[in-house]
Amino acid sequence: MDILVVEDDPLIATAVRDGLEAEGYTVTHTADGVSAVELGGTGRFAAIVLDVMLPSLNGFAVCTRLRARGVDTPVLMLTAKDEELDEAHGLDTGADDYLTKPFSLVVLTAHLRALIRRSTRTVAGSDEQDVLRAGDLWLDVQGRTCGRGDERIEVTGQEFAVLEVLMREPGRVLSKETILGEAWDIAYRGGTSIVEVYISLLRRKIDQPYGTRSIVTVRGHGYRLDASHA
Repeated sequence: MDILVVEDDPLIATAVRDGLEAEGYTVTHTADGVSAVELGGTGRFAAIVLDVMLPSLNGFAVCTRLRARGVDTPVLMLTAKDEELDEAHGLDTGADDYLTKPFSLVVLTAHLRALIRRSTRTVAGSDEQDVLRAGDLWLDVQGRTCGRGDERIEVTGQEFAVLEVLMREPGRVLSKETILGEAWDIAYRGGTSIVEVYISLLRRKIDQPYGTRSIVTVRGHGYRLDASHA
């Protein structure tokens, strides 16, 4: 997935680019509003990370022009301002989400991935997209149920959230930080060891009773869902 990052602060731009590339995204960067409108207008990006304070055109104007062109790419606005009126203005121009500086890369990535998931579901326009499958393992996102084949497996709400993160991107290695950022409420302040606990709980329910090994540990990196062993 290609992400457009529009940020004129070189230190922040480099940190965001490096962080997103470490998560497997391809990043295109520009530092001014005019270029952002031209690049964003191509419609080839999965999402746009857009700073508000930019030379030539500010982020509000960029977002307004993109929406006027019919570009519906998800936009995550970044700003050093934290007043409610600024946030409202950003959302009124067509931005999908708003993040105030300073922010952590874990939080940025979690917001971004949530935007992309919602956008993908909207484009798909089909209930089928809400049933995730890996082998005979399935997860009904709307019904909040999961199982193997015809057998339903009872999981808790938090176990479901962790499994959904893994099943959204089968085969991709997801760090504990990424899983934590997506599966837990943004207000959670505990450590990443909680992810290990829930991975263990899930394995006891979806793998061990069926002699499968769908959740794989990639030492030093995180976990991935192996559909070939699901």
